[in-house]
Amino acid sequence: MNYSHFPAIAVMGLFLGAFLVEIFGSKSKIVRNIIVFVFTTCAAALMLYLVKPVMLDGEIISYWMGNWEPVDGYAIGIGYEIDQLSMFFAILVVLTIWLSAVYSFRYMERDRHLGHYYTLFLMLSGAVLGLVCTGDVFNLFVMVEIMTFAAVALTAFRNKKGSNLEAAFKYLIVGSVGSGFTLTGITLLYMQCHTLNMAQLSSMLSGNLTPVTVLALALMFTGFGVKSFIVPFHAPAADAYMSAPTSVSMVFSGMVNKAGVYGMIRLVYIIFRAMDIEAIQILLVLLGVITMFIGVTMALAQHDLKRLLAFHSISQIGYVITAIGLCTALGVTGGLFHALNHTLFKGLLFLCAGAVLYAAGTTDLDRLGGLSKKMPKTCICFLIGAFSISGLPPFNGFASKWMIYQATYEKAVTTGNLFYAFATVTAVVVSVMTLASFIKVTQAVFFGQCPAQLQQTREVPFSMRLPMWIMALLCVASGVLYGDLYRFILAPASNAALNVTGYIDAMLGSGTAASAGIADIEVAKVSFSYWNPTAWLILFAIILIAVCWVVVFGEKTRGAVLQSESSQDVDGKYATFFSGEKSMHSHVGGSDLFWGFKKNFSGYFRVMQGIHSGNVNDYALMAVAAAAIFIVFMFVVLL
Repeated sequence: MNYSHFPAIAVMGLFLGAFLVEIFGSKSKIVRNIIVFVFTTCAAALMLYLVKPVMLDGEIISYWMGNWEPVDGYAIGIGYEIDQLSMFFAILVVLTIWLSAVYSFRYMERDRHLGHYYTLFLMLSGAVLGLVCTGDVFNLFVMVEIMTFAAVALTAFRNKKGSNLEAAFKYLIVGSVGSGFTLTGITLLYMQCHTLNMAQLSSMLSGNLTPVTVLALALMFTGFGVKSFIVPFHAPAADAYMSAPTSVSMVFSGMVNKAGVYGMIRLVYIIFRAMDIEAIQILLVLLGVITMFIGVTMALAQHDLKRLLAFHSISQIGYVITAIGLCTALGVTGGLFHALNHTLFKGLLFLCAGAVLYAAGTTDLDRLGGLSKKMPKTCICFLIGAFSISGLPPFNGFASKWMIYQATYEKAVTTGNLFYAFATVTAVVVSVMTLASFIKVTQAVFFGQCPAQLQQTREVPFSMRLPMWIMALLCVASGVLYGDLYRFILAPASNAALNVTGYIDAMLGSGTAASAGIADIEVAKVSFSYWNPTAWLILFAIILIAVCWVVVFGEKTRGAVLQSESSQDVDGKYATFFSGEKSMHSHVGGSDLFWGFKKNFSGYFRVMQGIHSGNVNDYALMAVAAAAIFIVFMFVVLL
């Protein structure tokens, strides 16, 4: 069977589905749902069929649109190329869109204009799948633009709330800034190399960087950083995740930010092959460490479940960027593994948040409680997601985080650079803080006393629970069966990221990479085990230090009691003790378990409040300032 055209059919099928939904979607709910289900299922089936030839057999699929093959070794047409790295991200995309589509059928039934919703949903899905399949940088930009504008429209879909329109506007402005940088970088590359094919760009740029191509690298790096929502481009993401329908928030977390991560990997590992330079490695690891720390600390301060999950999504992407930046087999494998796990556990958590919103009508942590008795199945799924994201064994988050801990520690040992040891410590501490945050969430949502207005709350429909069960099962399975997952999925994908010769030769002909002086490197088999005594000792030492640190710094506020005459304090944030004495109030409300932590670090949170000002001009300025810094940095280290 000739399956080289399967990726193109899958992508075009999703766009065709969007077209058909717009025509027939408003006429019949049944027809609309059938179209969405059929086209998302077909896309998933076509891409999953390629797992065996690509992942297991090592084949790289190339497909030239309109049969415009290279002439005299020069690529002028648009090509799709599916190597193991593309296949890995394609699996994440089709899994996410299928589960989200099934979930949406009941979750979105209370909304109006669902024909427009599913049109945008299929456009977003087709754009992200096309992005990971294409071998052409301008076609990649086109898919990024479709993805961005579909995401903006979906963010504003429930437009009766002004905050949703504001969130969409922020996403639009900052996303457009990132797109502008990406397009400018692509233009510079075309001006310099007269081709847009990634494989040919890689062969031409190997060891041949000029000021123009370095500028292009910096600009495109900024553009993909915006799409992956890493710090300092993360602020609009929290608003977008919170405002969009939860089925879309799952898509944002599961595949939209992964599209940005994929673009960064293609850029620095494949097109420019810049990861051999230690300064580039340090830059990526530094961005990852900052992202994971700011994301988790901001999550601790949230009072809305969806917004809290949004900041945790940002934090977990920091783990992925940190691991990818190490440029080691173990690091890249751990980063890809965590990208997969993040899609699973964060998608599960967002679906659970959607179930809570569907059943209880709110995601405000101060208005929830006791739902474990009303929604036991959702509670179990949420606990599995919480255990997974917190890195508790045997769930998948532990396996990938453990791999990242070992990768950063080994990098510190082999290079003698203490910065990587600092990254290890930060990763462990952030994991502890993640666990603490989900203790707060679980207590506020599922345990404690159920408010009177939620006494009639019931479990969500089966079609909403089914995607949650599937993702919960995968969270457990990928944590327990990590060895098989490594052999069949992760090892081929990480090898494809570290070696570019097969990618070049598949598109341009055998021997093209060798003629450009590019050779494969031998990638050592990852030696990974849970039972590394040294690693466990270091892990426990870091956790012990973190706990002692919290205890010492929490001493100032432990047992503190407010004495206030303000009715705002009485009726607002600080819940009155059941004794009925209005002058005595606990610092610990249902959603504010870590009041003391925030009190002690009020200076840090004031700075964060300034950064997250809500002003789109500030966010755009941060993106431009980051681009200027990256440009200067790239010129210093690459020329």
